[in-house]
Amino acid sequence: MSTPAFNTVTWFQVGSNEPEQAKSFYGDLFDWSFVSDPSSDGRYDLIRYADSDIPVGGIGHTEDATDNHATFFVEVADVSATVADAERLGAKVLAPPTTNKSGLVFAHLMDTSGNRFGVFTPPPAA
Repeated sequence: MSTPAFNTVTWFQVGSNEPEQAKSFYGDLFDWSFVSDPSSDGRYDLIRYADSDIPVGGIGHTEDATDNHATFFVEVADVSATVADAERLGAKVLAPPTTNKSGLVFAHLMDTSGNRFGVFTPPPAA
């Protein structure tokens, strides 16, 4: 398996206030499977394509429909530096760099056209 190149889209997230309905829809439509992310306290499910053991996205559990979304994530070498560059270019920070329990670092941004996207750096190799 090859390592994804930095500055490429390597993850996506669907946010839903009805995550079971979203999992049923995407599972039936594309034959995706889902498993709860052990580092999320039950608020995030990992998405796997058919015949793949590697997660490629997630279903985020939102509080209500106003927070529902579909977002792409770009893998970067340094989340904080990328956020600073994005701000310099006119982006807005929606969620600052955050590190989850596994060591994954991520941030949510809004581009100059009002589109939401994210950047992340995977957790260190074990």
